Amino acid sequence: MRTLVVSMIIGIVAGIIDILPMIIQKMDKRSIISAFLQYFIVSIIIVNIDLPGIIWWLQGSIIAFALAIPIIIIVSEKDRKAVPIIASMSIILGALIGITGHFLG
Repeated sequence: MRTLVVSMIIGIVAGIIDILPMIIQKMDKRSIISAFLQYFIVSIIIVNIDLPGIIWWLQGSIIAFALAIPIIIIVSEKDRKAVPIIASMSIILGALIGITGHFLG
């Protein structure tokens, strides 16, 4: 139960980190909510999964990027400039989630 609570707290923090620039840019509410929920759920998954044969600090980046691919595909139709931003944020935040989850979880 403790690991679930920790992963949810990490998810809230990661979601806030991701949506702050979106709020500043006054982006659509649905996009902001979607991004927040993405990192909230991804954090729960990253902290509670173990990929055999993959180093713990790399797991977060792999999982976050893999789960961001559908979003990247949808966004790329209308805004190609956002693709590298979304991809890099998923890799960076995924790694940070994995590292934080490893030490706190």
